[in-house]
Amino acid sequence: MSRKFKLLFVSLFAIMVLAACGSSDKEDNATSSTDSGSTEEKGVFKVGLEAGYPPFNWTQKDDSNGAVKIDGSEEYAGGYDVEIAKRVADALGKELVIVKTEWDGLLPALQSNVIDAIIAGMSPTEERKAAIDFTENYYTSDFVIVVKADGKYKDAKTLADFAGAKITSQLNTTNYAVIDQIPDVKKETAMESFAHMRVALESGVIDGYVAERPEAISSTSANSNFAFVELEEGFETKPEDVSVAIGLRKGDENLAKINEALSEISEEERQEIMDKAISNQPAAN
Repeated sequence: MSRKFKLLFVSLFAIMVLAACGSSDKEDNATSSTDSGSTEEKGVFKVGLEAGYPPFNWTQKDDSNGAVKIDGSEEYAGGYDVEIAKRVADALGKELVIVKTEWDGLLPALQSNVIDAIIAGMSPTEERKAAIDFTENYYTSDFVIVVKADGKYKDAKTLADFAGAKITSQLNTTNYAVIDQIPDVKKETAMESFAHMRVALESGVIDGYVAERPEAISSTSANSNFAFVELEEGFETKPEDVSVAIGLRKGDENLAKINEALSEISEEERQEIMDKAISNQPAAN
């Protein structure tokens, strides 16, 4: 073998070795980078909510009263759901991230891994249980009807008293479904949010809307023109219709740990948290 050929062979061998090392280093770096990203995700608890359903959740401009910054926004979310989300995140040893999501987008966001949990005043109905898992309840209430304080239905006592009334509630909720129990009711098209319902009630487009008691208290506290009717003969409901629970993906490994965290919050403390949320809600809501 000539000297020139030997030198050429050695040079080619050296290039191949260096290239292989470089490739290995890149693969190691890529693996390390991927692992790092995965670790960051594991340290975060992404909670989806509307941030528009006081006193369960709302949007505000600062972090007062323990509000949490909304992901990708300069605004903050506060309310009962946010306080519960904090307890759960602490129990999981993770950083809480609030993801503001429209009501109808919550289930798809959970199923597509955009969020890790729904903590948004959601009732664990059988239909929803077919799609996702739920924790134990973290609040239980009942249904009332919000009306004008000086309106025709302010002294109503039974469902029959609302015959002929224009009543609505939120889209895809048990609140809306129970309206069918009112005799001869004029069931209006479901609305996207309770903020829309308040505007509709104020302007006379509707005569009332079905709400959970905390929302009704919140609404009447924010607007003296509103009142809510506690029915002597009210809606027939199942326990899951008037309860709220945390929604998780099917088979979520944190279900038991989250239930344990919820069990440590007494009924008395839950009511205290709700009362505080009602008093802290922004006036605009």
